[in-house]
Amino acid sequence: MGVTFPPEKHHLLSQVLDEVFDGLYGYAMVLSHDRTEAEDLVQETCVRAVQAIESLQPASNVKSWLFTILRNIWLNQLRQRRAAPKIVELDVDESTAELAVEASKDPHALYVSKVEREQVREAIQQLSKEFREIIVLREYGELSYQEIASVLGCPAGTVMSRLGRARSKLRSLLSGSLRTPDRRAKGAVE
Repeated sequence: MGVTFPPEKHHLLSQVLDEVFDGLYGYAMVLSHDRTEAEDLVQETCVRAVQAIESLQPASNVKSWLFTILRNIWLNQLRQRRAAPKIVELDVDESTAELAVEASKDPHALYVSKVEREQVREAIQQLSKEFREIIVLREYGELSYQEIASVLGCPAGTVMSRLGRARSKLRSLLSGSLRTPDRRAKGAVE
């Protein structure tokens, strides 16, 4: 169906879209095999057609132009998918990520490790703000003493002494609590 443009291009585009909308959707379904993706393709086609309406020549075949837009959008999406890095989504929480990384460990060892991490986090939360902050910056942020001093606005010597006191306090908090079920059983037997 060859449609030529009268001066009212927007009205004509609207009229042609009404006529070919079902055809565009059907074509999008053939390309994508997915209802939601087909709807998105048709919607993007309409948006781009409205944006480019002024570039159409009066003797243009609007129906063909719309199908070409849809196809080009689809091909661009395919290229982007092929070029994009392959990402495998996991329900990533820390334990899942570590399971993927530490697949060589047995399930019991992973459980013990998880329990210990939780106990360390709880103990860190019990520290005063200044000790908690310095432990997190050093142990989790992996900042140097100088970097921590810069962040906190204090001398490096102060950082070292606070860190020493924070580690000591943390050690005493953890001394009784780092007892996993496995370790408790060994302690009771020995």
